[in-house]
Amino acid sequence: MKAETPVCQLLQRQSTDYRDWLWVGPPGDSWLGSAGGHLLSADRVRLHDWQTQGGVASGPFAEDLPAPAGVVLFWPKAHALGEWWLLWLCARLEPGTPLQVVGEHQGGIKRVLKVLAALGLGCRKLDSARRCSLFASQLDRVGIDPDAAWQQFEAAGLDLVSHPGVFGHGKLDDGTRLLLSQLDACLPEQGAVLDMGCGDGILAAWLARRGLTVTAVDVNGFAVEATRRTLAANDLVGEVCHADLYAGLGDRRFQAIVSNPPFHQERAVDHGPAGRLIAEAPEHLEPGGQLLMVANAFLPYPDLLERAFGGFEILADDQRFRVYRAVKRPEL
Repeated sequence: MKAETPVCQLLQRQSTDYRDWLWVGPPGDSWLGSAGGHLLSADRVRLHDWQTQGGVASGPFAEDLPAPAGVVLFWPKAHALGEWWLLWLCARLEPGTPLQVVGEHQGGIKRVLKVLAALGLGCRKLDSARRCSLFASQLDRVGIDPDAAWQQFEAAGLDLVSHPGVFGHGKLDDGTRLLLSQLDACLPEQGAVLDMGCGDGILAAWLARRGLTVTAVDVNGFAVEATRRTLAANDLVGEVCHADLYAGLGDRRFQAIVSNPPFHQERAVDHGPAGRLIAEAPEHLEPGGQLLMVANAFLPYPDLLERAFGGFEILADDQRFRVYRAVKRPEL
């Protein structure tokens, strides 16, 4: 089987036997499954696909982790997350475990040399092709607790907890701020609401503080843990689910769905998740229920909202972001 992504194509041409290795944060590429190994990822889609194919897959907050013959770390877009993975691997796995770090030049893989040097880990370049590079090192104890990467900060009168790799890490996103400014006038005083793509939990906590019954969902395991910690930090209650959009919610319906949906998959623009969020929203809303979402003004969501709901309104537009409101008609 041929690898599909440039980073996996680079790995495929190596002489390394990866059958008992650990893939950390990899892209979607069917070659990885054929090469063997175990998966470590915070992405619910990756975990589900790997487990469906009978592979061994774990999230970053799992207690048990197989002792691998080696580790391949796929360097992420969020460099702070890549640094966290290195600290986590050094703290959890045996010193001397072989480590390979691979990534695209456009994604900043070359800075790994400095990162590894700062941690006192040796490094050598194994290969470079397809605008990607592969480096080799080995794990060791570095004396830095990976939990130090968690940040707590205040925004919108709430204590927020965030982690590298979570959207808007360490600050309140301007789009979310605009969305929050519109919610009071739109939401009911009580009832069930869904925070789709919960990130660090700012919307979930804001909704729970208002007295609403909150369910929060995110495909990113770091976001799920961050939202749980944010709710706990504010003595608030909510259900938090690690899921791909509406998967796992069954036929549950809500009075409102609130979201600041992502539109990037690593560095590529990807309207797929937001498109599915909009298209499937009516199935998960009570009659008269509403979808309230914020998005960059240039994104093509008006047509999607029109098709799914038969109409919508723009509640706010600051030239960068727009807040949309779409209401489910009784006949939908």
